[in-house]
Amino acid sequence: MNIINNYYHWLHGQWPDRTVEKQPLVNADGTTNIKGVYVVGDLTGIPLLKFSSDTGAKAIRSIIADTTFSTRTQTADVVDIIVIGGGVSGYSAAIEGKKQQLNVTLLEGNKPFSTIENFPNNKPIYTYPTDMKPEGELQFSNKVSHKENLLSELKEQTTAHSIEAKLAQVSHVNKEGNKLRVTLDNGDSLVAHRVIVAIGRSGNYRKLNVEGEDLPKVANRFIDAQYYKDKELLIVGGGDSALEAAIATAEEGAKVTLSYRQTQFNRAKPENVEQVTQLVKDDKVTLKMATQVSKISPRSVQLKNKDGTDEILDNDSVLLATGREAPLDFFRRSKINISGESTWSGWAFFALFLVALTALYDWKGYGFLNSFWSTFSYPDQMPTLIAGFGEWWQLQVNDRSTLIGTIAVSLKSRSFYYTVLYTLLIGIFGWQRIKRRKTPYVTVQTSVLFAIQLFPLFLLPEIILPLLGYNGVFDAGIGKSFADALFPSYISAQELATHTWPEWGHPRAYWHAYSFIFAWPLGVYTVFTDTPQVAWLVIGAIQTFVIIPIIVMKWGKGAYCSWICSCGAMAETMGDQQRHKMPHGSKWNKLNMLGQFILLIAAVLLVIRVLGWIYPESWMNHMFNLFLKGENRDYQLVNAFSYKWVVDILLAGILGFGLYFKYSGRTWCRFACPLAALMHIYSRFGRFAIVSEKSKCISCNQCTTVCHQGIDVMAFASKGQPMTDPQCVRCSACVQTCPTGTLSFAEINRKTSAIIKKDTLAASPVQMSEKSRGGVNIIEIKNV
Repeated sequence: MNIINNYYHWLHGQWPDRTVEKQPLVNADGTTNIKGVYVVGDLTGIPLLKFSSDTGAKAIRSIIADTTFSTRTQTADVVDIIVIGGGVSGYSAAIEGKKQQLNVTLLEGNKPFSTIENFPNNKPIYTYPTDMKPEGELQFSNKVSHKENLLSELKEQTTAHSIEAKLAQVSHVNKEGNKLRVTLDNGDSLVAHRVIVAIGRSGNYRKLNVEGEDLPKVANRFIDAQYYKDKELLIVGGGDSALEAAIATAEEGAKVTLSYRQTQFNRAKPENVEQVTQLVKDDKVTLKMATQVSKISPRSVQLKNKDGTDEILDNDSVLLATGREAPLDFFRRSKINISGESTWSGWAFFALFLVALTALYDWKGYGFLNSFWSTFSYPDQMPTLIAGFGEWWQLQVNDRSTLIGTIAVSLKSRSFYYTVLYTLLIGIFGWQRIKRRKTPYVTVQTSVLFAIQLFPLFLLPEIILPLLGYNGVFDAGIGKSFADALFPSYISAQELATHTWPEWGHPRAYWHAYSFIFAWPLGVYTVFTDTPQVAWLVIGAIQTFVIIPIIVMKWGKGAYCSWICSCGAMAETMGDQQRHKMPHGSKWNKLNMLGQFILLIAAVLLVIRVLGWIYPESWMNHMFNLFLKGENRDYQLVNAFSYKWVVDILLAGILGFGLYFKYSGRTWCRFACPLAALMHIYSRFGRFAIVSEKSKCISCNQCTTVCHQGIDVMAFASKGQPMTDPQCVRCSACVQTCPTGTLSFAEINRKTSAIIKKDTLAASPVQMSEKSRGGVNIIEIKNV
């Protein structure tokens, strides 16, 4: 067991594995699933003043550009726009709306800029990026340095524009025809054509849910460090707020103990960690890592250690710097979608989608319901149907040496229709991805993925090779030797020589060409054959143990997973907008080992196959065919547990695609793919990494949220450390999404972490913009 645990730690368990917080699902332009409702500010995922102001003004401009808004019917009882929330983004939207001569109502539940008001006294404020000018009228001067002068500047601007907020607690928003009703907690309501939600993280403070949490000595807000002078203070949390509070109170003479449930600070900025570390050395702060508060008493606190033991500390005050939860109940009441949550209708769609995919793969694999599917012999009838187009057409269909005749034979194969559909989906969704992402990296990557799917994975096995065969290229000489080695015949030598081929399909196993791309242990069926296929054994060995290790060592696992593999092609195209649905956390990371188990099974099957070749009359041959192919009609129950039906059909097919719209498009790739599992091992010795400029990181967590491999990217970025988790498929989502251009692909020295070379293919819009401005670099970006 220790060996397994050590192996898991080496391969997957050593990497940060925090979960992703639930948020309302917001599109890049602020729109939500409720038409007419926009979300701006902090809840878009970027906790910076300038970005918040920018999103508020842009939402107004987006509304104005909407033709359904410009053609609205204006009445006295319907407001043009209701803005909910009197923070930076809300006031920016209100000011811009007034500038555009719109009827705007601003609602605030507490008081203007209450979030900033609640900052600690004299808290330093950083209005970064320094060279960014937000859209709209609400701006920030370089003289802003602390909470107090920031508030003064903001209030001056709102007064100058005559913007006043109405105090009101909003319960929810609901759609009524083409209008929106905003319902208040007191039962009153307002009607508007559009609603902008700018409430930020105004939800409840996170609770510990322990005894004594409601005692007067427990605080959620840190206001004044001097209050804690000479007190025994316990601070709970591991983010920047917790560390900054520990630094401030320790410097004022408090006896500070900092409790954090993790073993290291993965969320805080390096400079804060450095200051706390120095205070620990100076005996001004005591760290209690990997601990959780289990009880709070009037004069003490009880901590539970990682090993389950309890520790009691003397205590005067407790500061819970655990942050706030997003106001999710408001969004639930408003029926605005939230990441990680599903509705009954969503579960119903998911179940129906799985049923449909089960039917599709059973049909494609001539499965357990084949007698039912055979009653619908549409593929077999297709050549006859298209022959009805005319005499010339019928002659073409009957002549296999023509392109039309070759296609007519392919039309008899169920896998042909599946491959056509697969290729079309990659093409359609790939084109949408290119238009949506608009970076050179995504354009080239998606184009390469589609080209590989179109040519070696569709045209070559389904059209080109059969057409060459029907025209005699493989009948004699080098061509025959080539075809015999790679695409063995399913018919007799006499039939092959006389061209009296059966009507059910192509005479050779041209589908073996898929294994030019699907290396072992994906392409097992060209290696696990009844008799040794020497050519494919050699090709498979070179692919799996020479070519793939070389590219993984230099460019990472993603050089195959996101640039070559057809599973990756579908995940990067059809699954592009589902990335945020991948679950994160240590429990899910343990499931990563499923791929290692399947890899082991594939290796065991390979050994059995080789022994079966050596001893052809042994029981191993029978068992191999039974458990690999699942084609013995006398053993249907055993067939259901064969490699074909469990791995290829269920995991890679039904669940691999069925979970796209529930848990993102990389569930098969992350958890179960045996080739990915093998490349994880190679990656541990590779030089690929995602590097970061820690001075740019604002700890917004956007990079982690969009990772459809479940990697905690921000834990590396905030420390300026190279991200070398072997799960990475270099899809570029984190690099592109980062609002400050922190991340880049690079080749590094694994021992020193020194950058050898960065990728030249641009994947970050921010870095592209910086380069176009002459290399201006955004530095020292900090979270307010």
